[in-house]
Order: sequence, then structure tokens, then C-alpha cells
Amino acid sequence: MSDDPNDLTSPIDEGVTAEDLGRVLFIGVGGVGMNGLTRLYATRGLPVSGSELKDWPSLPELERLGVTLHREHTPANLDGVDTVVRSTAHNDEHIEVVEARTRGIRVYHRSEALAAAMTGRRSIVVTGTHGKTTTTAIITQMLEHAGLEPSYVNGGENIGAFTGAHGSGEFFVAEADESDRSFLRYRPEIGIVTNIDLDHLNTYGDMASLTEAFERFCRNTDKDGLLVLCADNEGTAALASKLRAEGRTVATYGFSDGADIQLGDVETGRDGVDYTVLHHNQVLGRFHLPMPGRHIALNSAAAIAVGLHAGLEPEDIAAGIAAFGGVKRRFEKRGEIDGYSVFDEYAYHPTAMTEAVKTLKEVAAPGDLVVVFQPYRVYRTIEMREEIAEALALADKVVVMEIFGPGEDVPEGEGGQALADAIALPEADKVFVPEWKDVPAAVKALAGEGDVVVTMGAPPVSLMPDDLLR
Repeated sequence: MSDDPNDLTSPIDEGVTAEDLGRVLFIGVGGVGMNGLTRLYATRGLPVSGSELKDWPSLPELERLGVTLHREHTPANLDGVDTVVRSTAHNDEHIEVVEARTRGIRVYHRSEALAAAMTGRRSIVVTGTHGKTTTTAIITQMLEHAGLEPSYVNGGENIGAFTGAHGSGEFFVAEADESDRSFLRYRPEIGIVTNIDLDHLNTYGDMASLTEAFERFCRNTDKDGLLVLCADNEGTAALASKLRAEGRTVATYGFSDGADIQLGDVETGRDGVDYTVLHHNQVLGRFHLPMPGRHIALNSAAAIAVGLHAGLEPEDIAAGIAAFGGVKRRFEKRGEIDGYSVFDEYAYHPTAMTEAVKTLKEVAAPGDLVVVFQPYRVYRTIEMREEIAEALALADKVVVMEIFGPGEDVPEGEGGQALADAIALPEADKVFVPEWKDVPAAVKALAGEGDVVVTMGAPPVSLMPDDLLR
């Protein structure tokens, strides 16, 4: 591990385990990523505490598991603590980080604590610009259905499950965040890259630097292990060819001709998606996934590659995928009111938004699709305004909220109104609503019986469905 506390690329010292961290305080324990890791440590029976200001719905479950919760950030929270775990969001000036360094208590980044938890397991790490949460969840549930009892930490909460847990089996499945380079700390047996699309310019600056980081992640994967890369994405397809030419074991997946795991004859509807799977041009079987969308089927193809590598029979893989319960905020139906259905969807990158809107339009037919979109991050919205607007223009009607950018100032003329103006829809079918409290009335004015309304974007827009359904 690097002596630089801000170095997010250096691996944790070899052989360090979760047990070696002693009594751990997780800062910001309510957030999805930190919550899952905390839950994993707690289900291992390790002494865990957490600090959190917000009243997240996941906190009672942590308390049930024996986690000591502190509802404020204060130096007293470090009494009796051996290790403090933080995310990138909690910098060196955070009161508990400062106190830990004053007391000589070790401070680990979340990725280091996750790497320590993987020690001694056959690790499967999923990364990519988008699709990684669903892919991680499908792999996890496939292995669970096969009786392999994996440990897992995911960036999104599975429907009917949680974000992290300790299993007794040999596999450990984890989603890895590329946004801050912390995914370069892992040394997995199986490394999966779902796609490489332009994002996180605040970290990487340009596409070349971002691509180089994903290549480095692949090279960090065990040389005797497996790399699983999407054949449909230009960046991952080029990387697959390069690594395969160097003698690395690579499995590609997608709809493209020549993919090792190739999908075809796709039929998608409200009840899910059905598709035929070829493995090296030989029919593996007909698969069903109980979530709609071609891109969801694509995510499952990565899981199929993992299942074959793990020695599962095709019928067991198919059964595990068919049992998939979904992921919260991925095509999650939240309820119905005034004759229209309300869904929630996490997508905020234009590529993921495009696929989500296309699928939801199929679900809405013959009704209209009304998208309530909250842009995420000022720099991303400005840089990708045209692409985001093109994705939203695929909907029938759109409500644009103001940009959510914690700690950022919105330059005059660059906010949500500018995005709404860029959407190629009739003026009557799009509206900019800057105030949260005014959104339900705007939706009611646009949506009718038989329509589908979807709230879309990074949190906190995930709270909006509750307001709509009231």
C-alpha cells in the first residue's frame, strides 16, 4: 500500500484480511457503497460501527446485524476503534479522519477495506462505465442459485436482498468504481469490463486516460485468470483484441458476430427478455431474464461467461438468470396513481439513458413515456448536454429538474433550463421545473391514464417517486 493516503491505485499489503483491521468505523455508513461493505463485515461477525447524518432506510438492518450506529460525526466515535474506513467523498479534512490521524489510527479507503475482505477468495470484480451494478447482481444471484454461497458487495441494492453479505463459498463478487481510480487496487481472478464510454472527465481529463485505466485494471487481473469484455463496445472490443494477442485468456460477449458468448433472437416485453445464447457458435440454450431490455440481456451474457468459467452447467446458469429478482433503481416499479405507473431508473450517462428510455417506451406502449430527469453533476451535464438531450428526446414527454451537483455552482445559463431547451421535443411536451415541490404537479399535467412515468438520474431523484405517489 502507498504511503500517500490519496493514492487510489496502490494495492493493499498482500495478505491483509478483514479480520486484521480489528474494530472498524465506517464513515458515511448509509450510502449504498459503504452500506454494502459494512453489512459484509457485520455478517462476518466482525466488530463494526458506523457514523451517518442522514436517516437512510438501510440503517435499521445494520443495527439488527449488530452494527453500532453514531448519528453524528464526532471524535468520540473513534474511541476503541482500530481502523477508520472512508470513501473518496470524505477527505482529509473530515473531522473523523483528522481525529484518526491525530490518534495514530489507520485510515483506509473503502476500496482497501473491500480488497482486504476479498483476501483468500476467488474474486470476481465487475467494472465499466455503466451496467456494472446489474451485471454484479446477476452474477451473484446466479452463483447463489447454484448453491455456491458467494460473498458479495454491490453498488446497488438487489430487490429482496441487500448490498453486501458474507457467504461461506469460495467466490467473492464485487462491483468496482472507476470514477476515482480506486478500482486499480484490486487483483481479481476474473475481471469484467462492461464498456468504456467517456465519463469522469474530472478524474481522467480525456478518453485516452480513461481507457488506459481500464487497460491497467485488466492487467491487474490474475494472469492465469479470465478477462470478460463486451464485444459490442468499441473500447472494450479493442482492449479484448490487444490482451488476447498478448496471450491473456479473454471471453467476449455481446450481440456482435464473433463474440464468444453471442446473443440472438431477442424478444423483450413487460415480463422480461428472452434470447438465444451461442457459445463459440454452438447453441447453449434459450434464456429468460425477468427484466425487460436488450441491454439487461447483454449484462447477463457477462454472467454466462463467468458461470462457464466456474464450471456450471448451461441449464444451471439459465435457471440462475431466470431467478434474478432485479436491482433497485433499475426498471424498478414503485407503484401506480391516477391511472399511470411510476418507475425509478438510475441511468444518468447518455448511453445508459438511451437504452433505458428505449426499453421503457416498449413497456409504456400504447401509452406515453414521461421522463422526470434530474441531471447529475454540473461538469458532466455541460460536457454531455447534447448527448443527454438526444436520449431524453426519445421519450414522449420530459420534466427536467435542476442539476444536482453537491459542492458545485451552476454557471448562469448552463443549468437545467439549458438542457430542457436542447431537447428536440415540442414545447408542450417538455418543461423545466427547478423546484422539487413543483414536480408532482408538472407530472400530473403531462401524464394520463395508461402512461408510464419514470424518475431518472442519480440520487436524490430516487426519493421523487414517493412524492409522486402521495
